[in-house]
Amino acid sequence: MIHSELPPSAKRSLFKEALSRDGLLQFPGALNPLSARLIEGHGFDGVYISGAVLSAELGLPDIGLTTLTEVAKRAQETSRVISLPTLVDADTGFGEPMNVARTTQILEDAGVSALHIEDQVNPKRCGHLDGKAVVDEETSVKRIRSAVDARRDANLTIVARTDIRSIAGFDETIRRAKALRDAGADAIFPEALASLSEYERLANEVGLPVIANMTEFGKTELFPASELRNVGVKIAIYPVSLLRVAMGAADRALSVLRSEGSLESLLPDMQTRAELYDLLDYESYNQFDSSIYNFSLPQAHEEPVRERS
Repeated sequence: MIHSELPPSAKRSLFKEALSRDGLLQFPGALNPLSARLIEGHGFDGVYISGAVLSAELGLPDIGLTTLTEVAKRAQETSRVISLPTLVDADTGFGEPMNVARTTQILEDAGVSALHIEDQVNPKRCGHLDGKAVVDEETSVKRIRSAVDARRDANLTIVARTDIRSIAGFDETIRRAKALRDAGADAIFPEALASLSEYERLANEVGLPVIANMTEFGKTELFPASELRNVGVKIAIYPVSLLRVAMGAADRALSVLRSEGSLESLLPDMQTRAELYDLLDYESYNQFDSSIYNFSLPQAHEEPVRERS
């Protein structure tokens, strides 16, 4: 009801098991905890918590302006309300290796099942923009080692993200992915790959679960889930999709309100009150109240007589 019935440790263990099985896991990006419940209700495998979405919600560009506190708060709020695993964008770890270690433990305490640390220069920028820069291999390896060493739950999945593809080419992506694997990463997130064949080669040569970022208007084609599955991709994330759909709908609704004076024409497109209450599980809260607060006040003649001292 208020929290997921599964504790974080159980969700992490189930996620690790899922990574070991064949098939593709789909992780849509939640724009808030309520949308995470919607994702779960549609039967997806997990929820992605995007740094770009959090930045946008705060009215900021995705250039490393959000703080660890803000990310951890959203990670905890989202992980709390669902039984699905959550994968959170931890950017560059919010500092040097010691900061990465602290970031890992704080996000672990927030209840996530997995987090990814990237190799961009801090402060980072959106992975599908030009002009990115990455740190040297030694620094990227230290970040991942720090995260791996800092976790207390061995089932917390540490994902190494590399943005080197658009800077130094695909062969260098393979080389860096192998170095990150050797540093202890549980999965590899290669940003902005150019083709399905690149995903397939990376998965085969590195030997770790591979994540594909299916973000709209980016450098990577929006490959169907079936094609990603066929080339060995393990997780597909859709980081900003729900935010884009929601903001597009909100923009159009405001135009209608401005021009028509009401939103009556859009009622068929809205989530109904009943659907919202069902998503929030109102009935369980009502039953909880009834079972706890089931007392009745005694009648006057039933009250005990107290003796004066």
